[in-house]
Amino acid sequence: MRIISGQYKGRRITAPKKLPVRPTTDMAKESLFNILNNQFYFDEISVLDLFAGTGNISYEFASRGTERITAVDENYGCIKFINETAESFEMNITTIKSDVFKFLEKSQQQNTIIFADPPYDFPIEAFANIPQLVFQNDLLEDDGLLIVEHSKHTDLSHLEHYSHSKSYGGNMFSFFE
Repeated sequence: MRIISGQYKGRRITAPKKLPVRPTTDMAKESLFNILNNQFYFDEISVLDLFAGTGNISYEFASRGTERITAVDENYGCIKFINETAESFEMNITTIKSDVFKFLEKSQQQNTIIFADPPYDFPIEAFANIPQLVFQNDLLEDDGLLIVEHSKHTDLSHLEHYSHSKSYGGNMFSFFE
């Protein structure tokens, strides 16, 4: 995995093989950030990275100037890896070891962008619970965006606040506003 753009452009990050992760592909990540680049000034936003895994998405935001990033994952190894990587790059990423759904139920922090990359084999009810909790608990700023990454075989278009989807190979991003 590599950082696509910004201060750390081209830097490769190698995660330990034992982590239970499926990092967003470079192609899908680059396409997503091309979309976001047209809507946001990265140095002016706050980001919540749910099911953060290796921290791939958090590093990309940090490299592009985002200073308020929170990464949430329930796996201790993932949190440890994100902390070590963020420290080595001097990135301002706050990590929280927590079940994402419990975190969303209790959080009161609003963010400009919330990115969620749950396991692709989640049941549809679990996918549906993400936007439900985000909007029910008012976790997005005005004009904020929730992005859920999922397999092209998962359809989230029937969910409340759904806006549109973009597909990149086997990856799909669904946008909620």
